[in-house]
Amino acid sequence: MKKFVLLVLCYFVTLAVQAETLKMKDGSLISGSILSQTEYTLNLATSYGNITLNQRDIEQILPDKHRLILKGGSQLVGIILDMDEFNLKLQTDDGTVVNIDMPQIVSIEAYDYDRGKNAQQEFVEKKIEQEQQAKVAQEAAQAAAATGAVTAGGLTFDSDIDQVFNARKAAVVNGQVQTPSAQIQQTAAKPLSDEEAFLKNVKSGAISPKEYAAAAKEELSAKKAQAKTTPKSVKRVEKNFSKYFAVQIGAIPLDLKAKGELPIGSDTIDLGDEGLDMGKTGVAVSSKFLWRVKESNLWLGPTVSFFNISNKKYNLQSGTDAYELSSSGSAFALGAAANYYINPKSRFAFYLTGTAQYEMLSLNYHGLKNATTAVSDSVSSNGLSGAAGVGVETWIDDLMLGLEVRQVFSPRKKVLKDSAASNTVAQVQLSWKF
Repeated sequence: MKKFVLLVLCYFVTLAVQAETLKMKDGSLISGSILSQTEYTLNLATSYGNITLNQRDIEQILPDKHRLILKGGSQLVGIILDMDEFNLKLQTDDGTVVNIDMPQIVSIEAYDYDRGKNAQQEFVEKKIEQEQQAKVAQEAAQAAAATGAVTAGGLTFDSDIDQVFNARKAAVVNGQVQTPSAQIQQTAAKPLSDEEAFLKNVKSGAISPKEYAAAAKEELSAKKAQAKTTPKSVKRVEKNFSKYFAVQIGAIPLDLKAKGELPIGSDTIDLGDEGLDMGKTGVAVSSKFLWRVKESNLWLGPTVSFFNISNKKYNLQSGTDAYELSSSGSAFALGAAANYYINPKSRFAFYLTGTAQYEMLSLNYHGLKNATTAVSDSVSSNGLSGAAGVGVETWIDDLMLGLEVRQVFSPRKKVLKDSAASNTVAQVQLSWKF
């Protein structure tokens, strides 16, 4: 617990001190704190000074990444999705989600995107120089505008220049001046570099804005359609799970038959050759906790089962004595279970299941002898039992709902030795994979 608190504090400290990392369209990586941003610009405070970036030059703001140092010296880098006292969930660069036990983590560090401080310093200093040059040019333009004229090459042009040369005025779009030639070029084909074409998943060469819009719209529609049609069970990656817990409840029709002499207190009742049917359908409850064998479809682990033997009444005659009896009982079993999944990635996953258990059954009965004397006794049958069956599961949000049917093989002993050697149990189950 103490180590978990230290790791959490380390994690939040790195979040507090870590700066945002911006990936520019030219491939540069710039780290700093975002001071402010608008639809067109972003003000960034870096270690080398404050700069203003054009939003259209920014490809993306990279997500916070962390480096996990594990026992043995190995490390993992990725985005932390979730973390609790026992487990940390990390998404790596290839999209794989990894579950890591907290005791295996030595430390959590902020991951540095920078490709080199010199490259970043050169970018920032160049940007500041450009901003200063633009500021000087703007101040010169404002001073010239105040005099009502613009000078260029030693010549002076007055406000009638538009009439002299029949010039077309430039338009302002999104805060940027668009000259007549630039407006014409904007509607023409736009060449792409191979890197830009690869990132946008289009062919390199001349791509018009209209083609860009059509391709983007088509890609967005395809993603929405896929999100609606793809079931959640398919989206989950089976290899991310290593533990399994299930709770089951259902019914088991028990075929219990007592034969021979049935003890009851100091007396015995001869049941004859026909025997006495003492079985009835009961409620069966069980649970199992399984671990995955490496990354296979086989899961193994302990299981525990309990079922009750419902009340049943009897009227027996032994010589001159009449007995009015009722019976009830229960059975408890503890052992090992195995699940083998046939199609784990399907929406409805079918699996084969089997158990090996030690079962302890106890059947109590009591009543009246000759309607006056109270009598009571019990019989038991302990021994090994096994089961084999089939089940099916489907995802319901983060849980799985399923049905399992097993044939249970339990040879009985003593008075119950003539009982059926196998019984069928059917159970619904609620399970988790994590």
